[in-house]
Amino acid sequence: MRKIALIVFLILLSSLNAYAQEWMKSLSIAKRLALTENKMILMMWEEATLYPFPVIMYDDDGRKIFVEDMFTVPEIEEILWENFVPLTINESMYDDLYKEIKGKRKLTYIDKFNDDTIKILDVNGNILNAKNVYSTSRVNLTELILKYALDTKFLKQELINYRNKKDFYSTFYLASKYVDYAIYNIRNIREEILDLSNIYLKEAKDLLEDSNLENKEKLEQRIRLIRMKQDLMLNNPKKVLRQLKRINAPTIENANTPLIAFLYLTAYRLLNDEVNAAEWRPKVSLINIKISQLIINNNR
Repeated sequence: MRKIALIVFLILLSSLNAYAQEWMKSLSIAKRLALTENKMILMMWEEATLYPFPVIMYDDDGRKIFVEDMFTVPEIEEILWENFVPLTINESMYDDLYKEIKGKRKLTYIDKFNDDTIKILDVNGNILNAKNVYSTSRVNLTELILKYALDTKFLKQELINYRNKKDFYSTFYLASKYVDYAIYNIRNIREEILDLSNIYLKEAKDLLEDSNLENKEKLEQRIRLIRMKQDLMLNNPKKVLRQLKRINAPTIENANTPLIAFLYLTAYRLLNDEVNAAEWRPKVSLINIKISQLIINNNR
């Protein structure tokens, strides 16, 4: 986690001549910069920045600071640049951006896209905090930074592959990598990362249907298995076992058997069923046993 220097005197005694880097105006350039710097994008509609945007912050001693308009405090912009790529998008781009998500996103996502609050985007412009609805007139900026200032280095190669060539494989592997990324993140953001991975899984499924790939059945099965892995992370082992038992043995692709073994092992371990887990343990690699343990630890 990047250092967050939220110090009272920087805000209360800020110099009028303090330098503050302006927010970016180009979405395409912001995406490239975020990829290079392993950051998320902090985005707002440009017209929303023309009005006071009150925020709450905390200093290193836990004291609350009220700021009537974060756009008037240069130090806040410096903090945002330290942790994100700040971006404003002109309303003239709304129609084009909306067309990209129309009919492809949940209502909560569309609502977040439309509102005037802060949106956290990944390097491809997908909203991470789609479920985040602010219940007060003041945004707790400290909590927002602590939660969403992610280091995306873990995802970098998959993000680069997706940017260079968007096909089924690059999209699927990015979705799968986001699932693994969620395992290593704290509980309060894990479900949102999984929602982000679902965007790419859905896109991968659509790309697969439109492709000429010969092994579609194996790949479709792989998508279903990754969704089961998500369910395990959300502590739904019984649901996963029901789905696994519906898979007919002759239809299981050899390439998918290690993942199936992992799912069985983790599901039984989540249920504290060590008898059935023992059957699958020898079929799971040491690395995946460690990942299984992480999922179990995360659900305790």
